[in-house]
Amino acid sequence: MIREKNFLLEGEHNKPIVTDVYFQPTHQPKPIVIFCHGYKGFKDWGAWDLVAEKFAESGFFFIKFNFSHNGGTVEEPIDFPDLDAFAQDNFTKQLDDLKTVIDWITTTKQFHANADVQNVNLIGHSRGGGIVSIKAEEESKVKKVITWNGVSDFESRFPKGEDLQKWKANEFYFVKNGRTQQQMPHHIQFYNDFMANKERFNIQRATSNLRKPLLIIHAKDDPTVNVSEAQKLHEWNKKSELFLLEGSNHVFETKHPWDEERLSPDLEKVTHKTIQFIEQ
Repeated sequence: MIREKNFLLEGEHNKPIVTDVYFQPTHQPKPIVIFCHGYKGFKDWGAWDLVAEKFAESGFFFIKFNFSHNGGTVEEPIDFPDLDAFAQDNFTKQLDDLKTVIDWITTTKQFHANADVQNVNLIGHSRGGGIVSIKAEEESKVKKVITWNGVSDFESRFPKGEDLQKWKANEFYFVKNGRTQQQMPHHIQFYNDFMANKERFNIQRATSNLRKPLLIIHAKDDPTVNVSEAQKLHEWNKKSELFLLEGSNHVFETKHPWDEERLSPDLEKVTHKTIQFIEQ
């Protein structure tokens, strides 16, 4: 298996996109799978490397990457050494980053012996689920889209009322990262960018208009993104497939770091279901 890690794609927003690819070097074009991490996430979180290996073993060309402003750096792509970049992240940048990755793999000749550029599929975890839903609706190159514990709405997650007014007045608000103990800053540009592009960033609109296969995977007991959000996605797109996992949590019973040599049973089920969906 080929694992090429931490190479750089030039993004549109003055920061590189740190990228990994996993594949079997058979010189046969394979379906491309692009994985998008979620809020306070990164490509090397927990068991994502094992997920990448599982897809590669199953005959896919698997790509995962850090959004350019996720808070990681080229030197330290794990965790969040660059909180200034994190503060300047927004949905426009994330969608542009994903487009950069799609355009790169479908136009560069570096991997075309092993990557089927006519068969691009997107997976998004958590907030990344919203990103891939929007991009799949607007990008003709995408064939199928899968959400893993994905969100159904971005706007509801912004501060409201007095908290929103404080954010506007102070320009920053902070969210504590329970694992790293960092105070993660959000600049008001994040909110302003959303409001300026509210229609584009409407996940209900994108999901309702999606004319390609959609698989919605969600843990019934997810404490972070309630299962009702998956049910809304399914309601908005009647042709979608809804796969609910009994019990489990937001990261399918994994954690960071993940020191096991195998996926958790729940993440194994999720990966297997996703592979079946793309292959069918």
